[in-house]
Amino acid sequence: MTITYHFSSCIAEVIIRYLMLKQALGRKYDNEFCILKHLDAFLNTRKSDLTAESFFAWLRTKQLLTSTGRREWMRVTRNFCLYRQRTEPFCFLPDILQFPERGQAIQPHIFTECEVIQLFNAIQQLKPNSLDLLRQEKYRLALILAYTSGVRRRELTRLIVGDYNPVEHTLLIRESKFHKSRLIPLSSDGWVAIELLLKKRRDLGLSVSEGLPLLWNDCEGTKFYSKISSWKIFHSIFRIANIRTKNKRLPRPHDLRHTFAVHALLRWYREGFNVQVKLPILAIYMGHVSIESTQYYLRFIEEVIGSASERFEKCYGELVTEFSEGGTL
Repeated sequence: MTITYHFSSCIAEVIIRYLMLKQALGRKYDNEFCILKHLDAFLNTRKSDLTAESFFAWLRTKQLLTSTGRREWMRVTRNFCLYRQRTEPFCFLPDILQFPERGQAIQPHIFTECEVIQLFNAIQQLKPNSLDLLRQEKYRLALILAYTSGVRRRELTRLIVGDYNPVEHTLLIRESKFHKSRLIPLSSDGWVAIELLLKKRRDLGLSVSEGLPLLWNDCEGTKFYSKISSWKIFHSIFRIANIRTKNKRLPRPHDLRHTFAVHALLRWYREGFNVQVKLPILAIYMGHVSIESTQYYLRFIEEVIGSASERFEKCYGELVTEFSEGGTL
């Protein structure tokens, strides 16, 4: 589908060509589009080209952004300028050395196995109401798929009944991040929970048509859950289970995806598998573009380091000897 872009500054044509190129390469570029749209409007107001002066004047209008946010706006603009430089060698190019420092990355909350049990116990406390007769079953399915399949929250809320294959027990994740689709095998807990939910829908006389949302929002007329309403699903479960991060905050729904990846790695370590061989499989399952994206989830977490050390000691411990206090073996 071709998108019609509307820009009005003196560099509008270059921006449009740049965005059309990214679209042709399969990139959505929604966030970048918004940033360049703001830049275009600012330059049009000033009737100015993109220069060092106009660039920093534009950034001064974004003082409410965090340092990470300003860095992102500058990065997007610099990438655009690099594209422009191909045909206009002397155009302005932001200096990457003037970018703000990266903000500290959010430390994900890795749920323990005990905390996962707490989450499922919390769902048991939910009671159906006239607006949401199958609330407990839907929330349970959402938690099972997030924890056992590592699906993104957006992927979860976009699922339709037809994405589930009851013969193969697989789930189709359609056109997700980077326009990638994938077919994932489900755990027994996952497909049993789906079939239980569908059975209860039939028992209540509700449609199970293939085009309907798998997780439907009764409060909005059996529509898909929005970003905010799906966020509330998980946060209500975290709150009932009384699970907090080290900073005493509620975990993020995305932390379940981190937990899925880390727990998979720990299982492989404990079961003696070659983790380096398994990582590409995990990358495909999680819908990553490359293994580097998967490694982002597997940063040095204490449990992982401990498991790796135990394996090393088991394999090579006899080859390592300690020095005595006198410096001799």
